[in-house]
Amino acid sequence: MVLKTKLLVIFIASLPVSELRGAIPYGLKTGLPWMDVFILSVLGNLLPIIPIFLFLKFFLLEARKIKVIDRFFLWWFNKVDKKSAIIKKYGFWGLVLFVAVPLPVTGAWTGITAAFLLKIRLRQAFTAVLLGVIIAGIVVLGVSIGVFKAVEFLR
Repeated sequence: MVLKTKLLVIFIASLPVSELRGAIPYGLKTGLPWMDVFILSVLGNLLPIIPIFLFLKFFLLEARKIKVIDRFFLWWFNKVDKKSAIIKKYGFWGLVLFVAVPLPVTGAWTGITAAFLLKIRLRQAFTAVLLGVIIAGIVVLGVSIGVFKAVEFLR
């Protein structure tokens, strides 16, 4: 049962919408130790990053031939471009901050996509995303533990 829960934490963290924001509260709610939850969530969040960066160009060339997918990517890249002003202004540290702030339409998936669109080298992009994910993980972990403690206190 514990292995299944740990794998689910990794899976939730690897998804583009939930990322750490979903995986950490889920893992804590299941009773896993906070350090396990943190490590599994960070690893899960980083799993898709390099494949996304490496294969996004190829995927775009093929997938954008389908009208619905093309519209989705145009919408997505528009959103990423609007949100990536901080990356354009501050470069590496802007990307770290962009990924570190655990809000909707920020995070590892959007950060690595922005890095791809802004033609940031993979090593630099991955390092920035890694730092951002660790910071976001600490923030989400702290907030989640605080929320769970507050709920226990109110009982």
